[in-house]
Amino acid sequence: MRVIKYLKYYILVLVFIFVGLSGKSQPKTLEIGLFGGTSYYIGDLNPALPYNMAQFGYGAVARLNVSSRWAFKFSYSRGKVKGDDLKTEAVTNRNLNFVSVINDFSLVAEFNFWEYFTGSKKSFFTPYLFGGVGFFTFNPKAFDGTALQPLGTEGQNIAFEGRTPYAKYSIAFPFGFGFKYSINERIGLAFEWGMRKTFTDYIDDVSTTYYTNSINDPYSDPTLSHDAYEQRGNRKTKDWYNFTGITLTYKIDLYNKNKCNVSKW
Repeated sequence: MRVIKYLKYYILVLVFIFVGLSGKSQPKTLEIGLFGGTSYYIGDLNPALPYNMAQFGYGAVARLNVSSRWAFKFSYSRGKVKGDDLKTEAVTNRNLNFVSVINDFSLVAEFNFWEYFTGSKKSFFTPYLFGGVGFFTFNPKAFDGTALQPLGTEGQNIAFEGRTPYAKYSIAFPFGFGFKYSINERIGLAFEWGMRKTFTDYIDDVSTTYYTNSINDPYSDPTLSHDAYEQRGNRKTKDWYNFTGITLTYKIDLYNKNKCNVSKW
């Protein structure tokens, strides 16, 4: 229920911002473009190291600029995330690893600290903040390519302690900061750091404890040295993931009844 509560809050914030700004006389423009950079995750196999085992990420964006301070952006980002106990030594004698492809769909509001407009001769750069809502899919696999969710590595397939297979999708709350720069009248450049707070603890397939038969399961317990109910992960903390990179966009002028000459900004 907490997920629904937060989701309603974020949607209401976005709606009020959009309603409050959409009626203002501003030169509205649409920017479409591509994203390229890195992706990484924070979770049981990497509790605190940013960019640990970072992978290549890429995607596409569409940004609606409703004023010189506010914009709304829809983005699709795709990237791998990885974790390995042998790299981080988060937990000794566990030796788990995973890799997963993240498909992220996000809608965010952007606030520019200074007035900005792609193509402007005066307001051609600004730092900015953003926040919104998103949806993503994931599918954790061992380094040898074996899909982990169907195995029920924490007893989900035998309903150990009432556990059931987890969903390979969830919502996320993206937030972060960036810097925009207008290259010329049509081309804009942005550097962005964006974190995603999720409501799943299974991006890495690790959350709770070992189960009864895990001593015979090398994917649940590679060291074959743990018993049922021994801690395997920390279910009190959810997983996070990040996309950091550069976005290159092309500006398209939209209809504006006042026909502002944006080149004079």
